[in-house]
Amino acid sequence: MKDGKGKGEWTKHPGGPVLGGPNMGTCFDVFALTEEEGYRLYFSWRPRKSLAVVMGTDGVDWSQAQIILQPKPETGWEDDLNRNAVVKRDGFYHMWYCGQARGYTKVGYATSPDGIHWTRFCDEPVMIPEYPWEGRSIMCPHVMWDEEAQVYKMWYSGGETYEPDAIGYAVSKDGISWKKHPANPIFTPETSMPWEQYKVTACQVDKRDGWYVMFYLGFEDVNTARICMARSLDGITRWQRHPKNPIISPTPGTWDADACYKPFAVWNEAQGKWLLWYNGRSGSPEYVGLATHEGYDLGFDG
Repeated sequence: MKDGKGKGEWTKHPGGPVLGGPNMGTCFDVFALTEEEGYRLYFSWRPRKSLAVVMGTDGVDWSQAQIILQPKPETGWEDDLNRNAVVKRDGFYHMWYCGQARGYTKVGYATSPDGIHWTRFCDEPVMIPEYPWEGRSIMCPHVMWDEEAQVYKMWYSGGETYEPDAIGYAVSKDGISWKKHPANPIFTPETSMPWEQYKVTACQVDKRDGWYVMFYLGFEDVNTARICMARSLDGITRWQRHPKNPIISPTPGTWDADACYKPFAVWNEAQGKWLLWYNGRSGSPEYVGLATHEGYDLGFDG
């Protein structure tokens, strides 16, 4: 584990996973939302094939899991649900989520007055794989509302269903009709860097201080994943990788010895540190862990 004292360094929670275990099974691919009462951690619950949420105040201890959206096999594309993103805008909640069936992954849309009880927009997906690089699946949407531009911005992954290959970008005025960027994919593996030579995927993008900061997965091979960072002034082009990538790697002999997957980070002003949740595995079960970074400066050069 890193000692967390230097810029760009992260410390794993010493108690191991903070969500999942023998009673819950695999929990993965989280999305955190900061509310007045604390954090809401939305996650994919593999044994239930559903999306769920837990609530807590310290990032470690959570309420009992509550399912928020269940499979709907009759639609033909929602046998399994996972990998959601939530935007709270004007007191209303918007969610984009992945439906999987027959080897394909597509993105659906739902809304909620409270972030707990959700209604699908319709029985059709709002985004589907269309271009050769997207393969059979688009997944792992991360969405933000840009108040100045008055559009939703989405970064998503496309390619293989088991693990997608690269990251694309799209915009929408209503969250339903999406325009994909003509230069997609906008973020691809840097083959000179062993930790991401195979794939890059599953990103979170946070806009602050004039930069779009991306937390993403780099795959060395299909089974070995690490968490990395990059930044861009427009969120599309000229990405600068973090000088200390990968920032979080598997720890031999522990619960995340094989891979560290999909990150989601939030800045906690009161505590003066970043909290980053991720799912890891040693063998087949996946659980959710926590890493922290002291201080606001994430350690990019310049």
